[in-house]
Amino acid sequence: MNALNRDLNRLVRHFEQEDRAKVAADPRRLRFHLMPPVGWMNDPNGLCWYNGNYHVFYQYSPFNANRGVIFWGHWTSPDLLHWTQQPVPLCPDQPWNLHGVYSGSALVEEDALYLYYTGSVKFAGEYDFINNGRGSSTALAITRDGIHVDSNQVLLENKDYPADLSCHVRDPKVWKQDGRYYMVLGARTKDSVGEVLVYESEDKLHWKHINTLKTPEPFGYMWECPDLFCVDGQYILSMSPQGVSRQGNHFQNVYSCGYFPLNGDFRGAYTLGDYTEADVGFDYYAPQTFEAPDGRRIVIGWMGMPDAEYTNPTANESGWQHAMSVPRELHWNGERITAVPVRELEQLHTNHRTVAFNGTTRETLAEGADIQITNDSLHLHVMLGDGAVIEYGDGLLTLTLTEASGCGRTQRVAETEQLRNLRILKDTSSLELFLNDGEQVMSTRFYPQRADTLLLGGQGKAEIYDMKAMEFTYLAE
Repeated sequence: MNALNRDLNRLVRHFEQEDRAKVAADPRRLRFHLMPPVGWMNDPNGLCWYNGNYHVFYQYSPFNANRGVIFWGHWTSPDLLHWTQQPVPLCPDQPWNLHGVYSGSALVEEDALYLYYTGSVKFAGEYDFINNGRGSSTALAITRDGIHVDSNQVLLENKDYPADLSCHVRDPKVWKQDGRYYMVLGARTKDSVGEVLVYESEDKLHWKHINTLKTPEPFGYMWECPDLFCVDGQYILSMSPQGVSRQGNHFQNVYSCGYFPLNGDFRGAYTLGDYTEADVGFDYYAPQTFEAPDGRRIVIGWMGMPDAEYTNPTANESGWQHAMSVPRELHWNGERITAVPVRELEQLHTNHRTVAFNGTTRETLAEGADIQITNDSLHLHVMLGDGAVIEYGDGLLTLTLTEASGCGRTQRVAETEQLRNLRILKDTSSLELFLNDGEQVMSTRFYPQRADTLLLGGQGKAEIYDMKAMEFTYLAE
């Protein structure tokens, strides 16, 4: 740890201690989602299991709840239920990352945890910061205890990337396969076409560009936060494309996130299947997957959206903004990925009741709730207090937020020919909807005045559980 790093860590700790009481008093703090201690949170980084703990690193701006210079924050947990805040592991303390320690991933080895990330620098002067004026370096920090960084170095700079690329190359995801190491990087060409670069290495330090993954026709101008993994025998290329225009009920957000099935060999000849959006709600972006110790493929996404017109009132009122989705288990059903909350969350269940409804039924809800609905009709109507209405009919499931609760969020639509079941995870200021055993997901933040009632209309059955809060231990407490 250099002197600047020590000073920045002290400054972060000071801000956290000064602002923690104000943040903790906010009733909109979530009960079973990861949040920043103070300030701003965005992309999940470095998700892994190492030394007996799950590790969730994340983009973190402790000094500004409306985003400032980016550090990496860090949560650890032995069980995905009890979380401990760790010291800031990566600070903007090097010549190659002075304007932000941007997104990356973790490679678990026996000797250490290898954290690959993007170091960002914006040069002074009149630049467009697309094709010039920006440094985007792929860097590596190594930690042996999983908490404190032992070394930090640059591996690739702009000059090392293919010549047809803009300055926007970032978000390394690294893994080991067949005795070698592989990395994918998101990129934007000088012609503003999104693609993913594939690199190979024998030693984790020296990398060779071996392939580029792209669509036959341009699909957005930038592919952020790429991830390449295998689930149930199917290779998946996941990423967050920017610049894809809305098409009916598809690509409703300013930016999308989703995946292509990848057939063939990502290192050579391959084909990409049809693109599918990973989440069609208001707030989900930059997801990253990792392998749990029992072999499950788990994903966590940022419950936010860059450059969106809607807002989060907690930023200016309470000094914090954003959260992560609940961890979700992924499977391949032969046609698409299914995503459902990790089974560990069932340990938070309490006060279970079964409600059969034929017509309209009203129930009382706790601050946190897991509502599992089996739908037996062509239409379904669900109202959550004064904050949200969920309706299904004519092949469309529509989520509508009230003006007060949405803070600029209005309506999102998911297309499904038949709604067999719907699972709703409700937290104090978030909703996650899982349609048909997770074939589609809709995530959103919302800020109702009250959401202590559940109105069910139609015909079916609901299993309702109150949700206990996860345990969060903060360094500032």
